[in-house]
Amino acid sequence: MRVFEIKRKTGETDINLKINIDGTGKYDINTGISFFDHVLSSFAKHGSFDLYLNANGDLEVDDHHTVEDIGICMGMALNKIEKKNIKRFGWAIVPMDEARAMVSIDLGGRSYVVGDYMPHRDKVGELSTENIIHFFESIANNGNLNIHFEVIGKNEHHKIEALFKAFGIALDNATRIDERKGIISTKGVI
Repeated sequence: MRVFEIKRKTGETDINLKINIDGTGKYDINTGISFFDHVLSSFAKHGSFDLYLNANGDLEVDDHHTVEDIGICMGMALNKIEKKNIKRFGWAIVPMDEARAMVSIDLGGRSYVVGDYMPHRDKVGELSTENIIHFFESIANNGNLNIHFEVIGKNEHHKIEALFKAFGIALDNATRIDERKGIISTKGVI
């Protein structure tokens, strides 16, 4: 089983994250930011990951540190995935009513994010929309992966939720075992 646990405590946050890459979509998530819990649950459910997350952050300041540090922990966990015999690349297109998100991922060992998400309001619930791209940057930088995404639509809730669902599906595809693959790199290493 590919189960990874990360515990991270700073002066701003205290996070315990456990993810089962080969799970069935079970989740128990408490970040203190209800809408963030909602979209992380969608990520886990649609990616078929078992995700257990408890985060206590300085929400009296704002949601930035909590969102960022959860991304750091998620990236650290994903960086532990053995790169041999995985598909390496994954992608998904997810419509949600008037919104659509497209995500592509490369678990090839280099961190980079290209994101086309333009929010039309500052918050959805207590989640600051400016932190969406930063969350994915935190994952990529600590997980050594490429994440490219595009989001269109009018409803911010739908746009963000479609993005997290697409990320889950793309990551599920990229982490799938394929014994034929070996290390998918002409360099022979990732």
